[in-house]
Amino acid sequence: MSNDSPLVIALSKGRIFKETLPLLAQAGIEPIDDPETSRKLILDTNQENVKVVIIRATDVPTYVQHGAADVGVAGKDVLMEHGGDGLYEPLDLKIACCRLMVAGPVDAQPVQGRLRIATKFINTTRDYYARKGEQVELIKLYGSMELAPLAGLSDRIVDVVDTGNTLKANGLEPQEHIADISSRLVVNKASLKIKHAAIKRLIADLTAAVNG
Repeated sequence: MSNDSPLVIALSKGRIFKETLPLLAQAGIEPIDDPETSRKLILDTNQENVKVVIIRATDVPTYVQHGAADVGVAGKDVLMEHGGDGLYEPLDLKIACCRLMVAGPVDAQPVQGRLRIATKFINTTRDYYARKGEQVELIKLYGSMELAPLAGLSDRIVDVVDTGNTLKANGLEPQEHIADISSRLVVNKASLKIKHAAIKRLIADLTAAVNG
Protein backbone atom coordinates (compact mmCIF):
# COMPACT_ATOMS: atom_id res chain seq x y z
CA MET A 1 0.00 0.00 0.00
CA SER A 2 1.61 3.26 -1.06
CA ASN A 3 0.70 6.82 -0.20
CA ASP A 4 -0.37 7.55 -3.80
CA SER A 5 -2.61 4.47 -4.12
CA PRO A 6 -6.34 5.27 -4.08
CA LEU A 7 -8.32 5.54 -0.87
CA VAL A 8 -10.60 2.48 -0.78
CA ILE A 9 -13.96 2.74 1.03
CA ALA A 10 -15.88 -0.47 1.83
CA LEU A 11 -19.69 -0.26 1.80
CA SER A 12 -22.52 -2.79 1.73
CA LYS A 13 -25.58 -2.63 -0.55
CA GLY A 14 -28.94 -1.54 0.76
CA ARG A 15 -29.80 0.78 3.63
CA ILE A 16 -26.21 1.54 4.71
CA PHE A 17 -25.15 2.42 1.14
CA LYS A 18 -28.20 4.64 0.57
CA GLU A 19 -27.79 6.47 3.89
CA THR A 20 -24.00 6.85 3.53
CA LEU A 21 -24.25 8.41 0.03
CA PRO A 22 -25.48 11.87 1.18
CA LEU A 23 -22.69 12.02 3.80
CA LEU A 24 -20.04 11.09 1.22
CA ALA A 25 -21.52 13.65 -1.20
CA GLN A 26 -21.02 16.36 1.43
CA ALA A 27 -17.41 15.16 1.65
CA GLY A 28 -17.16 15.63 -2.14
CA ILE A 29 -17.22 11.91 -2.99
CA GLU A 30 -19.87 10.49 -5.35
CA PRO A 31 -19.79 7.00 -6.92
CA ILE A 32 -20.07 7.10 -10.71
CA ASP A 33 -21.80 3.69 -10.84
CA ASP A 34 -24.96 2.60 -9.03
CA PRO A 35 -24.32 -0.71 -7.22
CA GLU A 36 -27.98 -1.70 -7.61
CA THR A 37 -27.67 -1.69 -11.43
CA SER A 38 -23.92 -2.16 -12.03
CA ARG A 39 -22.26 -5.57 -11.85
CA LYS A 40 -19.00 -3.93 -10.79
CA LEU A 41 -17.80 -4.63 -7.26
CA ILE A 42 -15.23 -1.82 -7.33
CA LEU A 43 -16.89 1.49 -8.17
CA ASP A 44 -15.11 4.55 -9.51
CA THR A 45 -16.02 7.91 -7.97
CA ASN A 46 -15.83 11.52 -9.09
CA GLN A 47 -12.48 11.62 -7.21
CA GLU A 48 -9.76 9.85 -9.19
CA ASN A 49 -7.99 8.80 -5.97
CA VAL A 50 -11.08 7.34 -4.22
CA LYS A 51 -12.68 3.94 -4.95
CA VAL A 52 -15.70 2.25 -3.34
CA VAL A 53 -15.85 -1.54 -2.92
CA ILE A 54 -19.25 -3.20 -2.49
CA ILE A 55 -19.21 -6.24 -0.18
CA ARG A 56 -21.47 -8.08 2.27
CA ALA A 57 -22.18 -6.08 5.43
CA THR A 58 -20.62 -8.78 7.63
CA ASP A 59 -17.38 -8.68 5.57
CA VAL A 60 -16.74 -4.92 5.89
CA PRO A 61 -14.74 -5.16 9.17
CA THR A 62 -12.65 -8.02 7.75
CA TYR A 63 -11.74 -6.12 4.57
CA VAL A 64 -10.78 -3.04 6.62
CA GLN A 65 -8.92 -5.03 9.30
CA HIS A 66 -6.73 -6.75 6.69
CA GLY A 67 -6.12 -3.59 4.65
CA ALA A 68 -8.09 -4.62 1.55
CA ALA A 69 -10.05 -1.42 2.24
CA ASP A 70 -8.71 1.64 4.06
CA VAL A 71 -12.01 2.66 5.62
CA GLY A 72 -15.52 1.22 5.74
CA VAL A 73 -19.01 1.74 7.07
CA ALA A 74 -20.45 -1.03 9.24
CA GLY A 75 -23.32 -1.41 11.69
CA LYS A 76 -22.39 -1.56 15.36
CA ASP A 77 -24.07 -5.00 15.48
CA VAL A 78 -21.58 -6.31 12.89
CA LEU A 79 -18.65 -4.67 14.71
CA MET A 80 -19.68 -6.12 18.08
CA GLU A 81 -19.88 -9.59 16.55
CA HIS A 82 -16.57 -9.18 14.68
CA GLY A 83 -14.66 -7.98 17.73
CA GLY A 84 -13.05 -4.90 16.18
CA ASP A 85 -9.41 -6.07 16.30
CA GLY A 86 -7.12 -3.91 14.15
CA LEU A 87 -9.78 -1.25 13.61
CA TYR A 88 -10.24 2.33 14.70
CA GLU A 89 -13.85 3.44 15.10
CA PRO A 90 -13.54 7.24 15.00
CA LEU A 91 -17.09 8.26 14.08
CA ASP A 92 -20.72 7.32 14.71
CA LEU A 93 -22.47 8.23 11.44
CA LYS A 94 -25.88 8.06 13.17
CA ILE A 95 -27.49 6.27 10.23
CA ALA A 96 -29.26 2.89 9.80
CA CYS A 97 -30.36 3.09 13.44
CA CYS A 98 -32.04 0.13 15.13
CA ARG A 99 -31.76 -1.96 18.31
CA LEU A 100 -30.27 -5.36 19.06
CA MET A 101 -32.89 -7.19 21.11
CA VAL A 102 -33.82 -10.49 22.66
CA ALA A 103 -37.30 -11.35 21.38
CA GLY A 104 -39.69 -14.19 22.05
CA PRO A 105 -43.32 -15.25 21.87
CA VAL A 106 -45.86 -12.89 23.43
CA ASP A 107 -46.77 -14.13 26.95
CA ALA A 108 -43.94 -16.71 26.80
CA GLN A 109 -43.75 -18.90 29.88
CA PRO A 110 -40.47 -19.17 31.85
CA VAL A 111 -38.23 -21.87 30.37
CA GLN A 112 -37.07 -24.75 32.55
CA GLY A 113 -33.37 -25.44 32.01
CA ARG A 114 -31.22 -23.69 29.43
CA LEU A 115 -32.75 -21.16 27.07
CA ARG A 116 -32.29 -21.99 23.40
CA ILE A 117 -31.45 -18.82 21.47
CA ALA A 118 -31.42 -18.62 17.66
CA THR A 119 -29.27 -15.81 16.24
CA LYS A 120 -26.56 -14.89 13.77
CA PHE A 121 -24.91 -12.83 16.54
CA ILE A 122 -23.35 -15.80 18.35
CA ASN A 123 -20.43 -13.97 20.03
CA THR A 124 -22.50 -10.96 21.10
CA THR A 125 -25.30 -13.14 22.49
CA ARG A 126 -22.88 -15.38 24.39
CA ASP A 127 -21.22 -12.28 25.93
CA TYR A 128 -24.59 -10.76 26.85
CA TYR A 129 -25.81 -13.85 28.72
CA ALA A 130 -22.37 -14.43 30.29
CA ARG A 131 -22.58 -10.93 31.82
CA LYS A 132 -25.96 -11.96 33.27
CA GLY A 133 -24.43 -15.18 34.62
CA GLU A 134 -26.64 -17.36 32.41
CA GLN A 135 -25.60 -20.29 30.24
CA VAL A 136 -27.67 -20.64 27.07
CA GLU A 137 -27.75 -22.95 24.07
CA LEU A 138 -26.96 -20.97 20.92
CA ILE A 139 -28.28 -21.95 17.49
CA LYS A 140 -26.67 -20.18 14.52
CA LEU A 141 -29.07 -19.01 11.83
CA TYR A 142 -28.47 -16.70 8.87
CA GLY A 143 -32.00 -15.42 8.26
CA SER A 144 -35.73 -15.64 9.04
CA MET A 145 -35.03 -15.55 12.79
CA GLU A 146 -38.71 -15.09 13.58
CA LEU A 147 -39.46 -18.59 12.31
CA ALA A 148 -37.26 -20.32 14.90
CA PRO A 149 -39.59 -19.98 17.95
CA LEU A 150 -42.65 -20.67 15.80
CA ALA A 151 -41.13 -23.93 14.53
CA GLY A 152 -39.97 -24.99 17.99
CA LEU A 153 -36.28 -24.60 17.11
CA SER A 154 -35.60 -22.03 19.84
CA ASP A 155 -37.19 -20.35 22.87
CA ARG A 156 -35.96 -16.86 21.98
CA ILE A 157 -34.11 -15.04 19.21
CA VAL A 158 -31.53 -12.27 19.23
CA ASP A 159 -31.81 -9.97 16.21
CA VAL A 160 -31.81 -6.34 15.12
CA VAL A 161 -35.21 -4.69 15.47
CA ASP A 162 -36.25 -1.58 13.55
CA THR A 163 -40.02 -1.02 13.72
CA GLY A 164 -40.84 -4.35 15.39
CA ASN A 165 -43.58 -4.98 12.81
CA THR A 166 -42.10 -8.30 11.62
CA LEU A 167 -41.91 -9.56 15.20
CA LYS A 168 -45.49 -8.51 15.86
CA ALA A 169 -46.76 -10.15 12.65
CA ASN A 170 -45.25 -13.44 13.85
CA GLY A 171 -46.57 -13.32 17.42
CA LEU A 172 -43.26 -12.22 18.90
CA GLU A 173 -42.26 -9.19 20.98
CA PRO A 174 -39.00 -7.50 22.01
CA GLN A 175 -38.17 -8.59 25.57
CA GLU A 176 -34.63 -7.46 26.42
CA HIS A 177 -32.52 -4.60 25.03
CA ILE A 178 -28.89 -5.52 24.30
CA ALA A 179 -27.60 -2.45 22.43
CA ASP A 180 -28.56 0.58 20.36
CA ILE A 181 -27.19 0.13 16.85
CA SER A 182 -26.07 2.68 14.28
CA SER A 183 -23.49 2.61 11.49
CA ARG A 184 -19.90 3.56 12.27
CA LEU A 185 -16.91 4.64 10.21
CA VAL A 186 -14.05 2.17 10.74
CA VAL A 187 -10.44 2.74 9.70
CA ASN A 188 -7.50 0.39 9.13
CA LYS A 189 -4.71 1.25 11.59
CA ALA A 190 -1.91 0.97 9.01
CA SER A 191 -3.86 3.02 6.45
CA LEU A 192 -4.30 5.78 9.02
CA LYS A 193 -0.50 6.15 9.16
CA ILE A 194 0.20 5.74 5.44
CA LYS A 195 -2.75 7.80 4.11
CA HIS A 196 -3.02 10.04 7.15
CA ALA A 197 -3.94 13.30 5.39
CA ALA A 198 -6.63 11.76 3.14
CA ILE A 199 -8.26 9.79 5.96
CA LYS A 200 -8.15 12.68 8.45
CA ARG A 201 -9.78 14.92 5.84
CA LEU A 202 -12.48 12.29 5.18
CA ILE A 203 -13.17 11.94 8.93
CA ALA A 204 -13.40 15.74 9.31
CA ASP A 205 -15.73 16.09 6.30
CA LEU A 206 -17.99 13.25 7.47
CA THR A 207 -18.06 14.64 11.01
CA ALA A 208 -19.19 17.98 9.62
CA ALA A 209 -21.85 16.23 7.50
CA VAL A 210 -23.17 14.23 10.50
CA ASN A 211 -23.27 17.31 12.73
CA GLY A 212 -24.70 19.51 10.00
